[in-house]
Amino acid sequence: MSDEPTIDHRRLAATLFNQAWELMAKQERSAAEDDRMLHVAHASRYHWGEVGTAANLARGEWQCSRVYAVLRRPEPCVHHARRVLALCAENELADWDLAFGHEALARGLALAGDVEAARAEIERALAVPIAEDEDRSLLLTDLATVPGIDPFW
Repeated sequence: MSDEPTIDHRRLAATLFNQAWELMAKQERSAAEDDRMLHVAHASRYHWGEVGTAANLARGEWQCSRVYAVLRRPEPCVHHARRVLALCAENELADWDLAFGHEALARGLALAGDVEAARAEIERALAVPIAEDEDRSLLLTDLATVPGIDPFW
């Protein structure tokens, strides 16, 4: 069996992941770009599912959750955030992945109007030990953008 399919899955997963970020970063997107952003995030997660590690899968689910947050769709945002946390638990992932799983869930819950549950998830995110200071800083920056929650840390 050739390694070619593995190489294609990895390349596609990474390329699509980056495309989703480029679309999320746009200040104004058309409806077609919103659709594309959603589809490339899911496609990236699919390809990571074919060849990636548990961390790749968790990060793919996290990106799907973030895309739904950007689109202001709380139910699928929460669903994918919970998938991140389940993958972290199943695979003993901690650090960055676990903290950002809680960040994603906080974001989805806040979008759904459950501010108290969102605050609890932020507390859980803040309690996760993160080895790299730069990663901790990224977490704090993202937590500060959870809608409807004033930073309290």
